[in-house]
Amino acid sequence: MSFGPIYIDHIGVATERLDDASPFWKLLGLEQGQEDETVAEQGVTTRFFSTSSAPSTSEAHAPMVELLEPTEADTPIGKFLAKRGPGVQQICFSVGDLDGLILHLIENGVTMINAEAQRGAGGKRIAFVHPKSTGGVLVELTERAH
Repeated sequence: MSFGPIYIDHIGVATERLDDASPFWKLLGLEQGQEDETVAEQGVTTRFFSTSSAPSTSEAHAPMVELLEPTEADTPIGKFLAKRGPGVQQICFSVGDLDGLILHLIENGVTMINAEAQRGAGGKRIAFVHPKSTGGVLVELTERAH
């Protein structure tokens, strides 16, 4: 079965304030995206920073860093910050067939937070894999536009 190719899409970093967390990524040479986006369904405001351009033969964009600021304390990112503090919150993989991969993972005993795709930043379809099935890492899956 193939649900790919699979690429690293982004690494999500939880922060109390986007503006406080942004200077380092700019100093590192990452390019800040055009504008922040609030995703009400996820209770988060996001800001993306792009790494260097992907090779022209790649179907995916270059991996990014996504800063995540909670819109309220009682949101997934708000709870993460209260429990663990700022830092890496998730790693996201871009896949070709999200629905097929979700079904494949569930059929093989993987615990999903989302058994069906949800709306994420940029209007992308996303789903999260529970950390107990990944060795403690929250994994986000996003589907590339076809």
